[in-house]
Amino acid sequence: MSLTNCGRMEAVLYAAFALCFLTTSSVHGDSLTVLQAPEFVSFQKGDWPVSGEKIPDLVALTMGFSIQEDLAWPGLQAGPLFQRPRANILVVVRGVDSLSFPQSVASYPLENPVPFTLDNVAETVHSLFAEDTPVVLQLAPSEERLYMLGKANAVFEDLPVTLQQIRARLSQDGSVLNSLPLNSLSRNAEADLLFLSEVQVLHDITALLQRHKHLAKDHSPDVYSLELAGLEELSRLYGQDSPQYQDAKAILASVLQKFGEDVYGLYGNTAVVEVVTVKAFEAPLTRKSRSILQSRQISNPGSPYNLAYKYNFEYAVVFNIVLWLMIALALAVIAISYNLWNMDPGYDSIIYRMTNQKIRMD
Repeated sequence: MSLTNCGRMEAVLYAAFALCFLTTSSVHGDSLTVLQAPEFVSFQKGDWPVSGEKIPDLVALTMGFSIQEDLAWPGLQAGPLFQRPRANILVVVRGVDSLSFPQSVASYPLENPVPFTLDNVAETVHSLFAEDTPVVLQLAPSEERLYMLGKANAVFEDLPVTLQQIRARLSQDGSVLNSLPLNSLSRNAEADLLFLSEVQVLHDITALLQRHKHLAKDHSPDVYSLELAGLEELSRLYGQDSPQYQDAKAILASVLQKFGEDVYGLYGNTAVVEVVTVKAFEAPLTRKSRSILQSRQISNPGSPYNLAYKYNFEYAVVFNIVLWLMIALALAVIAISYNLWNMDPGYDSIIYRMTNQKIRMD
């Protein structure tokens, strides 16, 4: 073989290796995956990165709420004005950059993976639909953190929250231990039980929603925010190349796929289900823990902290009535004043006309 052919072959191999490297590097990394979405919520397929701090704004836009700053991201297109999803379910998985889902609507790379919460979205839902008592559920089993508002207080009051309660749930009827292929995972290891307890919570949420199907038929949107850290503990204990970690990834991908399909079907195919996979957050998130059945007060006029008053959803209606009534009255006053100013008393006023006739007769 000549030196020229050897050089060409070497160049071809180098180009193929570079292409393979670029393709591999574009796939790996933190990601946002949309598992389920109705047809009127249009997610475009592409590699447009989305920042972690913009995830709450993205969730708000999918539910039809306004945000403070425009989201210049082409992945989500504007949908119909009078069609909005009935629920948004966001699952954050820590300790893994991506999961292999059999089916998904779209997937996008995640940049700047900073911690975020859906507190603002939950506040908006609760303030706009306070009378309908929507379901607001924020849950992190690894941190024993649970926040519920509205109908969630009655529906999910039996949901196990603490690790002790969840582990006790694993030994009861309907446990996922009887249906999942554990493979290399152990029922006695702490990290393995933490991961399995999170899977059990997903299963119990679906079971409770199936028992209370009326939640998906009301007019108020629901918000679910779940944070899972079991894979992070398995990665820290066994390593990412361990069979325990690989088996847990496969189990979680399958469970989340089924979880998304079940919730999507319960809400009549009008729910958005997203999964955010993050290897590690860039900054720790500090939050105050809330009690299980706590319903936070929106406003307190007597509070010394200068809090805003509770927003009334009738404010916009009253404001428009007063505004347009004032404009109509102002225009009426202007029109009347103009006509009076340009009025001829001898021809336009019946008083002066009768007076003139009386004078002439005299």
